Amino acid sequence: MATDPIRAVASAANRFGLGARPGDFALIDEPADWLLAQTRRPPAGGAAFDGLPSSLDYLRLEADVARRRRELKREGIGQQAAPGPDGKPVNPLARIYVRTFGDDLRREAVARWQVAATTDTPFSERLVRFWSNHFAVSVDKGPARLYAAPMEREAIRPHVNGRFFDMLLAVETHPAMLRYLDQAQSVGPDSPLAERMDRRLARRADGKPARTLGLNENLAREIMELHTLGVNGGYTQADVTEFARALTGWSTPFPLQIERGIDDGSAFVFRPGAHEPGTRTVLGRRYPDDGVGQARAILANLALHPATAKHLATQLAQHFVADQPPPALVERMARAYLDSDGQLPALYAALIRSPEAWSGTARKFRTPQDFVIAGLRAGTIAIGEKPQPWESFLQRLGQPTFMPRAPSGFTDVASDWIAPDALWKRVQVAEAMAERVPRADLDPQALAHGVVGPGLGRETGLALARAEAPQQALAILFASPDFQWRV
Repeated sequence: MATDPIRAVASAANRFGLGARPGDFALIDEPADWLLAQTRRPPAGGAAFDGLPSSLDYLRLEADVARRRRELKREGIGQQAAPGPDGKPVNPLARIYVRTFGDDLRREAVARWQVAATTDTPFSERLVRFWSNHFAVSVDKGPARLYAAPMEREAIRPHVNGRFFDMLLAVETHPAMLRYLDQAQSVGPDSPLAERMDRRLARRADGKPARTLGLNENLAREIMELHTLGVNGGYTQADVTEFARALTGWSTPFPLQIERGIDDGSAFVFRPGAHEPGTRTVLGRRYPDDGVGQARAILANLALHPATAKHLATQLAQHFVADQPPPALVERMARAYLDSDGQLPALYAALIRSPEAWSGTARKFRTPQDFVIAGLRAGTIAIGEKPQPWESFLQRLGQPTFMPRAPSGFTDVASDWIAPDALWKRVQVAEAMAERVPRADLDPQALAHGVVGPGLGRETGLALARAEAPQQALAILFASPDFQWRV
Protein backbone atom coordinates (compact mmCIF):
# COMPACT_ATOMS: atom_id res chain seq x y z
CA MET A 1 0.00 0.00 0.00
CA ALA A 2 1.22 3.53 -0.77
CA THR A 3 2.72 5.38 2.18
CA ASP A 4 0.41 8.34 1.51
CA PRO A 5 -3.13 7.20 2.40
CA ILE A 6 -4.72 10.06 0.43
CA ARG A 7 -2.80 9.05 -2.67
CA ALA A 8 -3.92 5.45 -2.18
CA VAL A 9 -7.56 6.55 -2.08
CA ALA A 10 -7.09 8.53 -5.31
CA SER A 11 -5.37 5.54 -6.95
CA ALA A 12 -8.23 3.24 -5.99
CA ALA A 13 -10.77 5.58 -7.58
CA ASN A 14 -8.79 6.66 -10.62
CA ARG A 15 -6.32 3.94 -11.55
CA PHE A 16 -8.28 0.91 -10.40
CA GLY A 17 -11.67 2.50 -10.90
CA LEU A 18 -13.21 4.43 -13.77
CA GLY A 19 -12.45 7.89 -12.42
CA ALA A 20 -13.52 9.66 -9.24
CA ARG A 21 -16.78 11.54 -8.91
CA PRO A 22 -17.04 14.50 -6.53
CA GLY A 23 -17.39 13.03 -3.05
CA ASP A 24 -16.04 9.57 -3.93
CA PHE A 25 -12.82 9.95 -1.94
CA ALA A 26 -14.80 10.32 1.29
CA LEU A 27 -16.52 6.99 0.64
CA ILE A 28 -13.25 5.02 0.49
CA ASP A 29 -12.03 4.21 3.97
CA GLU A 30 -9.51 1.46 3.24
CA PRO A 31 -8.66 1.41 -0.51
CA ALA A 32 -7.62 -2.25 -0.76
CA ASP A 33 -10.69 -3.44 1.13
CA TRP A 34 -12.91 -1.21 -1.03
CA LEU A 35 -11.52 -2.85 -4.17
CA LEU A 36 -11.62 -6.40 -2.81
CA ALA A 37 -15.25 -6.03 -1.78
CA GLN A 38 -16.14 -5.39 -5.42
CA THR A 39 -14.68 -8.76 -6.45
CA ARG A 40 -16.94 -10.72 -4.08
CA ARG A 41 -20.26 -9.98 -5.77
CA PRO A 42 -21.63 -9.58 -9.30
CA PRO A 43 -20.98 -6.22 -10.97
CA ALA A 44 -23.56 -3.60 -10.09
CA GLY A 45 -25.71 -1.97 -12.75
CA GLY A 46 -27.13 -5.11 -14.30
CA ALA A 47 -30.65 -3.70 -14.00
CA ALA A 48 -29.73 -1.11 -16.63
CA PHE A 49 -29.67 -3.91 -19.20
CA ASP A 50 -33.05 -5.39 -18.27
CA GLY A 51 -35.38 -5.73 -21.23
CA LEU A 52 -32.66 -5.78 -23.87
CA PRO A 53 -32.85 -8.62 -26.41
CA SER A 54 -30.85 -11.77 -25.82
CA SER A 55 -28.52 -13.06 -28.51
CA LEU A 56 -31.16 -15.62 -29.45
CA ASP A 57 -33.69 -12.78 -29.79
CA TYR A 58 -31.29 -11.01 -32.14
CA LEU A 59 -30.85 -14.21 -34.17
CA ARG A 60 -34.62 -14.48 -34.53
CA LEU A 61 -34.93 -10.87 -35.63
CA GLU A 62 -31.98 -11.24 -37.98
CA ALA A 63 -33.64 -14.23 -39.67
CA ASP A 64 -36.84 -12.23 -40.06
CA VAL A 65 -34.97 -9.30 -41.60
CA ALA A 66 -33.28 -11.65 -44.07
CA ARG A 67 -36.68 -13.07 -45.05
CA ARG A 68 -38.20 -9.63 -45.58
CA ARG A 69 -35.21 -8.54 -47.66
CA ARG A 70 -35.62 -11.57 -49.91
CA GLU A 71 -39.28 -10.68 -50.37
CA LEU A 72 -38.40 -7.12 -51.37
CA LYS A 73 -35.85 -8.34 -53.88
CA ARG A 74 -38.39 -10.75 -55.41
CA GLU A 75 -40.75 -7.81 -55.78
CA GLY A 76 -38.04 -5.89 -57.60
CA ILE A 77 -37.93 -2.98 -55.16
CA GLY A 78 -34.92 -3.99 -53.09
CA GLN A 79 -32.58 -1.48 -54.69
CA GLN A 80 -35.01 1.40 -55.18
CA ALA A 81 -34.16 4.31 -52.93
CA ALA A 82 -37.03 6.17 -51.23
CA PRO A 83 -36.91 9.49 -49.34
CA GLY A 84 -36.10 9.17 -45.63
CA PRO A 85 -37.23 11.45 -42.77
CA ASP A 86 -34.59 14.01 -43.74
CA GLY A 87 -35.50 13.89 -47.42
CA LYS A 88 -32.36 11.97 -48.40
CA PRO A 89 -32.76 8.70 -50.35
CA VAL A 90 -32.70 5.55 -48.25
CA ASN A 91 -32.35 2.02 -49.55
CA PRO A 92 -35.39 -0.04 -48.43
CA LEU A 93 -33.14 -2.91 -47.39
CA ALA A 94 -31.16 -0.63 -45.07
CA ARG A 95 -34.38 0.86 -43.74
CA ILE A 96 -35.60 -2.58 -42.61
CA TYR A 97 -32.39 -3.10 -40.65
CA VAL A 98 -32.58 0.30 -38.93
CA ARG A 99 -36.27 -0.07 -38.07
CA THR A 100 -35.70 -3.54 -36.66
CA PHE A 101 -32.52 -2.98 -34.64
CA GLY A 102 -32.01 0.78 -34.30
CA ASP A 103 -33.86 1.28 -31.02
CA ASP A 104 -32.33 -1.77 -29.34
CA LEU A 105 -28.80 -0.81 -30.40
CA ARG A 106 -29.38 2.68 -29.02
CA ARG A 107 -30.60 1.24 -25.71
CA GLU A 108 -27.58 -1.10 -25.56
CA ALA A 109 -25.19 1.84 -25.94
CA VAL A 110 -27.02 4.13 -23.51
CA ALA A 111 -27.10 1.42 -20.84
CA ARG A 112 -23.33 0.88 -21.09
CA TRP A 113 -22.62 4.59 -20.80
CA GLN A 114 -25.09 5.02 -17.95
CA VAL A 115 -23.54 2.22 -15.89
CA ALA A 116 -19.98 3.45 -16.48
CA ALA A 117 -20.85 7.04 -15.57
CA THR A 118 -22.78 6.29 -12.39
CA THR A 119 -21.70 2.94 -10.93
CA ASP A 120 -20.67 2.76 -7.28
CA THR A 121 -18.48 -0.28 -8.05
CA PRO A 122 -16.13 1.18 -10.68
CA PHE A 123 -13.35 -1.37 -10.19
CA SER A 124 -15.74 -4.18 -11.00
CA GLU A 125 -17.02 -2.28 -14.03
CA ARG A 126 -13.48 -1.62 -15.22
CA LEU A 127 -12.86 -5.35 -15.05
CA VAL A 128 -15.92 -5.98 -17.25
CA ARG A 129 -14.47 -3.65 -19.86
CA PHE A 130 -10.98 -5.12 -19.48
CA TRP A 131 -12.25 -8.63 -20.26
CA SER A 132 -14.49 -7.34 -23.03
CA ASN A 133 -11.37 -5.95 -24.71
CA HIS A 134 -9.38 -9.10 -23.93
CA PHE A 135 -12.00 -11.08 -25.85
CA ALA A 136 -12.26 -8.44 -28.55
CA VAL A 137 -14.99 -8.56 -31.19
CA SER A 138 -15.42 -5.85 -33.81
CA VAL A 139 -18.82 -4.70 -35.02
CA ASP A 140 -17.38 -3.62 -38.36
CA LYS A 141 -17.65 -7.28 -39.37
CA GLY A 142 -21.24 -7.64 -40.52
CA PRO A 143 -22.12 -11.10 -39.12
CA ALA A 144 -20.92 -10.05 -35.63
CA ARG A 145 -22.42 -6.55 -35.66
CA LEU A 146 -25.39 -7.22 -33.39
CA TYR A 147 -23.60 -9.43 -30.89
CA ALA A 148 -20.63 -7.60 -29.34
CA ALA A 149 -22.70 -5.79 -26.70
CA PRO A 150 -24.79 -8.90 -25.88
CA MET A 151 -21.56 -10.91 -25.48
CA GLU A 152 -20.38 -8.46 -22.84
CA ARG A 153 -23.76 -8.73 -21.08
CA GLU A 154 -24.17 -12.49 -21.36
CA ALA A 155 -20.69 -14.01 -21.39
CA ILE A 156 -18.42 -11.56 -19.55
CA ARG A 157 -20.44 -9.63 -16.98
CA PRO A 158 -21.87 -12.74 -15.21
CA HIS A 159 -18.41 -14.35 -14.90
CA VAL A 160 -16.12 -11.40 -14.15
CA ASN A 161 -15.81 -12.45 -10.50
CA GLY A 162 -15.87 -16.19 -11.07
CA ARG A 163 -13.73 -18.87 -12.72
CA PHE A 164 -11.84 -17.87 -15.84
CA PHE A 165 -12.86 -21.12 -17.54
CA ASP A 166 -16.54 -20.28 -17.18
CA MET A 167 -16.00 -16.93 -18.86
CA LEU A 168 -13.80 -18.49 -21.52
CA LEU A 169 -16.40 -21.12 -22.39
CA ALA A 170 -19.22 -18.57 -22.44
CA VAL A 171 -17.25 -16.33 -24.81
CA GLU A 172 -16.12 -19.03 -27.21
CA THR A 173 -19.67 -20.41 -27.54
CA HIS A 174 -21.21 -16.97 -28.04
CA PRO A 175 -22.46 -15.99 -31.51
CA ALA A 176 -20.31 -12.84 -31.40
CA MET A 177 -17.06 -14.82 -31.25
CA LEU A 178 -18.26 -17.71 -33.41
CA ARG A 179 -19.17 -15.29 -36.18
CA TYR A 180 -16.35 -12.79 -35.78
CA LEU A 181 -13.70 -15.49 -36.14
CA ASP A 182 -15.63 -17.49 -38.77
CA GLN A 183 -16.03 -20.57 -36.59
CA ALA A 184 -19.68 -21.00 -37.61
CA GLN A 185 -18.46 -21.92 -41.13
CA SER A 186 -15.73 -24.34 -40.04
CA VAL A 187 -16.35 -27.91 -41.19
CA GLY A 188 -14.22 -30.97 -40.53
CA PRO A 189 -12.55 -32.16 -43.77
CA ASP A 190 -13.61 -35.75 -43.08
CA SER A 191 -16.91 -34.98 -41.39
CA PRO A 192 -20.20 -36.45 -42.62
CA LEU A 193 -21.25 -33.01 -43.91
CA ALA A 194 -18.06 -32.56 -45.97
CA GLU A 195 -18.38 -36.07 -47.41
CA ARG A 196 -22.00 -35.42 -48.44
CA MET A 197 -20.94 -32.21 -50.14
CA ASP A 198 -18.13 -34.04 -51.95
CA ARG A 199 -20.59 -36.57 -53.35
CA ARG A 200 -23.03 -33.88 -54.40
CA LEU A 201 -20.37 -31.86 -56.23
CA ALA A 202 -18.90 -34.96 -57.82
CA ARG A 203 -22.26 -35.75 -59.40
CA ARG A 204 -22.31 -32.33 -61.04
CA ALA A 205 -19.14 -33.15 -63.00
CA ASP A 206 -18.79 -29.53 -64.09
CA GLY A 207 -15.08 -29.26 -63.43
CA LYS A 208 -15.43 -27.24 -60.24
CA PRO A 209 -13.39 -28.10 -57.12
CA ALA A 210 -14.68 -31.11 -55.28
CA ARG A 211 -15.06 -29.23 -51.98
CA THR A 212 -16.36 -25.82 -50.92
CA LEU A 213 -16.46 -26.54 -47.18
CA GLY A 214 -13.39 -26.76 -45.00
CA LEU A 215 -11.56 -26.17 -41.77
CA ASN A 216 -11.18 -22.64 -40.40
CA GLU A 217 -8.43 -22.12 -37.82
CA ASN A 218 -9.19 -18.53 -36.79
CA LEU A 219 -10.94 -19.26 -33.50
CA ALA A 220 -8.46 -21.94 -32.43
CA ARG A 221 -5.50 -19.67 -33.16
CA GLU A 222 -6.90 -16.63 -31.36
CA ILE A 223 -7.94 -18.67 -28.32
CA MET A 224 -4.35 -19.83 -27.94
CA GLU A 225 -2.58 -16.64 -28.98
CA LEU A 226 -4.81 -14.03 -27.36
CA HIS A 227 -7.36 -15.55 -24.98
CA THR A 228 -5.27 -18.11 -23.09
CA LEU A 229 -1.61 -19.08 -23.61
CA GLY A 230 -0.29 -15.91 -25.23
CA VAL A 231 2.00 -15.45 -28.23
CA ASN A 232 4.92 -17.25 -26.57
CA GLY A 233 2.76 -19.83 -24.83
CA GLY A 234 4.55 -22.88 -26.22
CA TYR A 235 1.99 -24.06 -28.77
CA THR A 236 2.73 -25.01 -32.38
CA GLN A 237 0.89 -24.75 -35.67
CA ALA A 238 0.04 -28.44 -35.30
CA ASP A 239 -1.64 -27.66 -31.97
CA VAL A 240 -3.70 -24.93 -33.64
CA THR A 241 -4.83 -27.27 -36.41
CA GLU A 242 -5.71 -30.06 -34.00
CA PHE A 243 -7.66 -27.67 -31.81
CA ALA A 244 -9.47 -26.30 -34.87
CA ARG A 245 -10.52 -29.84 -35.77
CA ALA A 246 -11.86 -30.35 -32.25
CA LEU A 247 -13.85 -27.12 -32.54
CA THR A 248 -15.63 -28.13 -35.75
CA GLY A 249 -19.37 -28.32 -35.20
CA TRP A 250 -19.44 -25.34 -32.79
CA SER A 251 -21.92 -22.98 -34.42
CA THR A 252 -25.11 -20.93 -34.14
CA PRO A 253 -28.67 -22.01 -34.99
CA PHE A 254 -29.86 -21.89 -38.58
CA PRO A 255 -32.98 -19.78 -39.25
CA LEU A 256 -35.04 -22.95 -39.70
CA GLN A 257 -33.93 -24.22 -36.29
CA ILE A 258 -34.90 -20.91 -34.72
CA GLU A 259 -38.28 -21.04 -36.44
CA ARG A 260 -38.93 -24.52 -35.07
CA GLY A 261 -37.90 -23.42 -31.59
CA ILE A 262 -34.76 -23.71 -29.47
CA ASP A 263 -35.54 -25.85 -26.44
CA ASP A 264 -32.72 -24.64 -24.17
CA GLY A 265 -32.91 -20.98 -25.19
CA SER A 266 -29.24 -21.03 -26.24
CA ALA A 267 -27.72 -19.18 -29.18
CA PHE A 268 -25.07 -21.92 -29.44
CA VAL A 269 -25.50 -25.24 -31.20
CA PHE A 270 -23.23 -28.19 -31.83
CA ARG A 271 -23.53 -29.76 -35.28
CA PRO A 272 -22.32 -33.37 -35.08
CA GLY A 273 -22.40 -33.69 -38.86
CA ALA A 274 -19.79 -30.94 -39.25
CA HIS A 275 -17.48 -32.28 -36.53
CA GLU A 276 -14.17 -33.80 -37.56
CA PRO A 277 -14.06 -37.37 -36.18
CA GLY A 278 -11.10 -38.76 -34.29
CA THR A 279 -8.84 -38.25 -31.29
CA ARG A 280 -7.02 -34.92 -31.14
CA THR A 281 -3.61 -34.18 -29.61
CA VAL A 282 -3.03 -30.65 -28.28
CA LEU A 283 0.09 -29.62 -26.33
CA GLY A 284 1.03 -33.28 -26.01
CA ARG A 285 -2.28 -34.31 -24.46
CA ARG A 286 -4.75 -36.64 -26.18
CA TYR A 287 -8.47 -35.91 -26.26
CA PRO A 288 -10.90 -38.65 -27.33
CA ASP A 289 -13.69 -37.83 -29.74
CA ASP A 290 -16.45 -36.76 -27.40
CA GLY A 291 -18.38 -34.51 -29.74
CA VAL A 292 -18.88 -31.07 -28.24
CA GLY A 293 -17.01 -32.19 -25.12
CA GLN A 294 -13.72 -32.60 -26.99
CA ALA A 295 -13.04 -28.90 -27.53
CA ARG A 296 -14.54 -28.09 -24.15
CA ALA A 297 -11.97 -30.37 -22.48
CA ILE A 298 -9.18 -28.63 -24.38
CA LEU A 299 -10.48 -25.25 -23.24
CA ALA A 300 -10.57 -26.45 -19.63
CA ASN A 301 -6.90 -27.44 -19.74
CA LEU A 302 -5.86 -24.28 -21.58
CA ALA A 303 -7.58 -22.23 -18.86
CA LEU A 304 -5.32 -23.77 -16.19
CA HIS A 305 -2.09 -23.87 -18.17
CA PRO A 306 0.86 -22.03 -16.55
CA ALA A 307 1.33 -20.00 -19.74
CA THR A 308 -2.28 -18.83 -19.48
CA ALA A 309 -1.76 -17.80 -15.86
CA LYS A 310 1.27 -15.73 -16.85
CA HIS A 311 -0.48 -14.22 -19.86
CA LEU A 312 -3.55 -13.14 -17.88
CA ALA A 313 -1.43 -11.82 -15.02
CA THR A 314 0.70 -9.81 -17.43
CA GLN A 315 -2.32 -8.31 -19.17
CA LEU A 316 -3.98 -7.31 -15.90
CA ALA A 317 -0.80 -5.92 -14.37
CA GLN A 318 -0.17 -3.91 -17.52
CA HIS A 319 -3.70 -2.55 -17.43
CA PHE A 320 -3.66 -1.52 -13.76
CA VAL A 321 -0.04 -0.83 -12.83
CA ALA A 322 2.37 -0.01 -15.65
CA ASP A 323 3.03 -0.48 -19.35
CA GLN A 324 6.01 -2.62 -18.32
CA PRO A 325 4.71 -4.37 -15.19
CA PRO A 326 7.19 -5.61 -12.56
CA PRO A 327 8.04 -9.30 -13.20
CA ALA A 328 7.71 -10.13 -9.48
CA LEU A 329 4.14 -8.82 -9.50
CA VAL A 330 3.25 -10.87 -12.57
CA GLU A 331 4.74 -14.01 -11.05
CA ARG A 332 2.86 -13.49 -7.78
CA MET A 333 -0.43 -13.02 -9.61
CA ALA A 334 0.09 -16.04 -11.86
CA ARG A 335 0.83 -18.26 -8.86
CA ALA A 336 -2.32 -17.08 -7.06
CA TYR A 337 -4.37 -17.88 -10.16
CA LEU A 338 -3.02 -21.42 -10.45
CA ASP A 339 -3.24 -22.08 -6.71
CA SER A 340 -6.93 -21.11 -6.76
CA ASP A 341 -7.79 -23.37 -9.71
CA GLY A 342 -8.31 -20.40 -12.00
CA GLN A 343 -10.46 -18.19 -9.80
CA LEU A 344 -10.36 -14.61 -11.06
CA PRO A 345 -10.94 -13.00 -7.62
CA ALA A 346 -7.72 -14.65 -6.43
CA LEU A 347 -5.91 -13.08 -9.38
CA TYR A 348 -7.37 -9.68 -8.56
CA ALA A 349 -6.56 -10.04 -4.86
CA ALA A 350 -2.92 -10.81 -5.60
CA LEU A 351 -2.78 -7.62 -7.65
CA ILE A 352 -4.47 -5.46 -5.03
CA ARG A 353 -2.39 -6.81 -2.13
CA SER A 354 0.95 -6.35 -3.89
CA PRO A 355 3.08 -3.33 -2.91
CA GLU A 356 4.01 -2.74 -6.56
CA ALA A 357 0.37 -1.88 -7.32
CA TRP A 358 0.55 1.07 -4.92
CA SER A 359 4.05 2.27 -5.73
CA GLY A 360 4.63 5.91 -6.53
CA THR A 361 5.80 4.84 -9.99
CA ALA A 362 2.55 2.99 -10.80
CA ARG A 363 0.57 4.96 -13.35
CA LYS A 364 -1.31 4.49 -16.62
CA PHE A 365 -2.21 6.88 -19.43
CA ARG A 366 -5.93 7.02 -20.00
CA THR A 367 -7.12 5.50 -23.24
CA PRO A 368 -9.85 7.48 -25.06
CA GLN A 369 -12.54 5.34 -23.45
CA ASP A 370 -11.00 5.89 -19.99
CA PHE A 371 -10.69 9.62 -20.63
CA VAL A 372 -14.30 10.15 -21.72
CA ILE A 373 -15.75 8.02 -18.90
CA ALA A 374 -13.58 9.79 -16.32
CA GLY A 375 -14.78 13.14 -17.65
CA LEU A 376 -18.42 12.09 -17.43
CA ARG A 377 -17.93 10.92 -13.85
CA ALA A 378 -15.89 13.94 -12.72
CA GLY A 379 -18.38 16.38 -14.21
CA THR A 380 -21.46 14.34 -13.21
CA ILE A 381 -22.60 14.80 -16.80
CA ALA A 382 -26.03 13.40 -17.60
CA ILE A 383 -25.90 10.64 -20.22
CA GLY A 384 -29.33 11.32 -21.69
CA GLU A 385 -31.29 9.06 -24.01
CA LYS A 386 -28.92 9.18 -26.98
CA PRO A 387 -25.35 7.83 -27.04
CA GLN A 388 -24.21 9.77 -30.10
CA PRO A 389 -22.27 12.54 -28.28
CA TRP A 390 -20.13 10.09 -26.33
CA GLU A 391 -19.73 7.65 -29.20
CA SER A 392 -18.63 10.52 -31.47
CA PHE A 393 -15.97 11.49 -28.90
CA LEU A 394 -14.52 7.97 -29.00
CA GLN A 395 -14.68 7.91 -32.79
CA ARG A 396 -12.75 11.19 -32.94
CA LEU A 397 -10.16 9.96 -30.45
CA GLY A 398 -9.53 6.65 -32.25
CA GLN A 399 -11.24 4.13 -29.98
CA PRO A 400 -14.76 3.61 -31.34
CA THR A 401 -16.88 1.28 -29.21
CA PHE A 402 -16.48 -2.40 -30.12
CA MET A 403 -14.37 -1.56 -33.17
CA PRO A 404 -10.77 -2.66 -32.53
CA ARG A 405 -8.60 -3.01 -35.60
CA ALA A 406 -7.71 -6.61 -34.76
CA PRO A 407 -8.80 -9.52 -32.53
CA SER A 408 -6.09 -8.43 -30.08
CA GLY A 409 -8.32 -5.52 -29.03
CA PHE A 410 -7.32 -1.96 -28.28
CA THR A 411 -3.81 -1.37 -27.02
CA ASP A 412 -3.19 -0.41 -23.41
CA VAL A 413 0.23 1.24 -23.83
CA ALA A 414 0.72 5.00 -23.48
CA SER A 415 2.97 5.38 -26.52
CA ASP A 416 0.12 4.24 -28.76
CA TRP A 417 -2.15 7.07 -27.58
CA ILE A 418 0.30 9.96 -27.09
CA ALA A 419 0.87 11.84 -30.33
CA PRO A 420 0.50 15.56 -31.09
CA ASP A 421 -2.66 15.15 -33.18
CA ALA A 422 -4.22 12.74 -30.66
CA LEU A 423 -3.51 15.11 -27.77
CA TRP A 424 -4.99 18.06 -29.67
CA LYS A 425 -8.16 16.07 -30.23
CA ARG A 426 -8.30 15.41 -26.50
CA VAL A 427 -8.22 19.15 -25.88
CA GLN A 428 -11.19 19.55 -28.21
CA VAL A 429 -13.11 16.78 -26.48
CA ALA A 430 -12.20 18.25 -23.08
CA GLU A 431 -13.78 21.54 -24.15
CA ALA A 432 -16.90 19.79 -25.41
CA MET A 433 -17.29 17.81 -22.17
CA ALA A 434 -16.74 20.90 -20.03
CA GLU A 435 -19.66 22.59 -21.76
CA ARG A 436 -21.91 19.73 -20.65
CA VAL A 437 -21.06 19.94 -16.95
CA PRO A 438 -23.96 21.34 -14.87
CA ARG A 439 -23.26 24.98 -14.09
CA ALA A 440 -25.14 25.29 -10.80
CA ASP A 441 -22.78 25.81 -7.84
CA LEU A 442 -19.81 24.89 -10.02
CA ASP A 443 -16.44 25.36 -8.28
CA PRO A 444 -13.67 24.10 -10.63
CA GLN A 445 -10.95 24.26 -7.98
CA ALA A 446 -12.95 22.17 -5.52
CA LEU A 447 -13.96 19.74 -8.25
CA ALA A 448 -10.33 19.32 -9.35
CA HIS A 449 -9.15 18.52 -5.83
CA GLY A 450 -12.14 16.22 -5.35
CA VAL A 451 -11.51 14.06 -8.42
CA VAL A 452 -7.73 14.25 -8.94
CA GLY A 453 -6.62 14.60 -5.33
CA PRO A 454 -2.90 14.75 -4.58
CA GLY A 455 -2.13 14.22 -8.26
CA LEU A 456 -3.19 17.77 -9.03
CA GLY A 457 -0.03 19.63 -9.93
CA ARG A 458 0.86 23.24 -9.11
CA GLU A 459 0.83 24.36 -12.75
CA THR A 460 -2.61 22.91 -13.34
CA GLY A 461 -3.89 24.56 -10.17
CA LEU A 462 -2.57 27.94 -11.32
CA ALA A 463 -4.12 27.51 -14.76
CA LEU A 464 -7.49 26.74 -13.17
CA ALA A 465 -7.25 29.85 -11.03
CA ARG A 466 -6.49 32.04 -14.04
CA ALA A 467 -9.36 30.70 -16.15
CA GLU A 468 -11.87 33.33 -17.22
CA ALA A 469 -14.93 31.12 -16.71
CA PRO A 470 -15.81 27.90 -14.85
CA GLN A 471 -16.31 25.94 -18.09
CA GLN A 472 -12.91 27.07 -19.34
CA ALA A 473 -11.35 25.93 -16.08
CA LEU A 474 -12.94 22.52 -16.43
CA ALA A 475 -11.69 22.22 -20.01
CA ILE A 476 -8.19 22.97 -18.71
CA LEU A 477 -8.60 20.33 -16.00
CA PHE A 478 -9.87 17.62 -18.36
CA ALA A 479 -7.07 18.32 -20.86
CA SER A 480 -4.31 18.53 -18.23
CA PRO A 481 -1.67 15.81 -17.80
CA ASP A 482 -2.93 15.40 -14.22
CA PHE A 483 -6.29 14.20 -15.55
CA GLN A 484 -4.91 12.25 -18.50
CA TRP A 485 -2.89 9.92 -16.28
CA ARG A 486 -4.34 7.33 -13.89
CA VAL A 487 -1.95 7.57 -10.94
